Amino acid sequence: MTSFTDGIWNMVIFVGTVGGIIVLYVFVKNYSAGRPAGEGVQSMGHKWDGDLEELNNPLPRWWLNMFYITMIWGVIYLLLYPGVGTHPMLLGWSQVKQYDEQMAAAEERYGPIFEQFMNEDIAVVARSSDALKIGRRLFVNYCAGCHGSDAGGNPGFPNLRDNDWLHGGTPEAIKTTIMDGRNGVMPNWGEAVGEEGVKNLTQYVLSLNGRDFDGAAASAGEKTFNALCTSCHGKDGAGNPQLGGPDLTNNIWLYGGSPKSIAASIANGRKGEMPPHADFLGEAKSHLLAAYVFSLSKR
Repeated sequence: MTSFTDGIWNMVIFVGTVGGIIVLYVFVKNYSAGRPAGEGVQSMGHKWDGDLEELNNPLPRWWLNMFYITMIWGVIYLLLYPGVGTHPMLLGWSQVKQYDEQMAAAEERYGPIFEQFMNEDIAVVARSSDALKIGRRLFVNYCAGCHGSDAGGNPGFPNLRDNDWLHGGTPEAIKTTIMDGRNGVMPNWGEAVGEEGVKNLTQYVLSLNGRDFDGAAASAGEKTFNALCTSCHGKDGAGNPQLGGPDLTNNIWLYGGSPKSIAASIANGRKGEMPPHADFLGEAKSHLLAAYVFSLSKR
């Protein structure tokens, strides 16, 4: 079905492009002769400002020649480059091919710069000023959009400068996160526990990190927490790196720690995704990025 549709669109583009050039040529050819042979100069019936009048003089030859040269150039371009559909034409050029060639050339030139650190442990690389300079450039280019240029995070995107890690902060865990990505899902419990249950759970979560809370509501929320939440957040609420369950005791929040934000997370759930970068960056760049991120954490 896709091939058939592509074929139709290729035909439409071909007819529109080539037909347009032909129509322009015929139009200019027919209307560039000016007045018929033997006739004098005649008015075309258009006047402006009293005495400014359009006559049937032929177009200037230099202008016509430039127009024809432009059309010839367009025909030559369409023969060399894909301009009438997806056919690669005589040069076989495509934007994908050009991109692959440029990436291959860049890898040949810059690849050794990244590869030189591959045989060193990430913790060792994290102490190299040269490696960290490269790692910072990689981070700014590929990671700052989500985590901020200072790696301080944004709502829904973790702060990489503290020592709070959803999936573990060891060098190996950080590299795995970069290469393979992560998916975090907080189920929505609003329908299951009801409005009162959300309120009670919120009060219990507040109690876990020493903030002001309603004792009776927190006590009721603890029972619900033990029944529904401990598999991800642990019995003491300190989190579960194996599942990416956040630590609820340290007052560090991915989506905000106000009672309203906590209640929204419980009631509506949350879904976060760290995309995998292995295919895009390769292991050598991921190795350097992991070293840079590891160097940022407060230890």
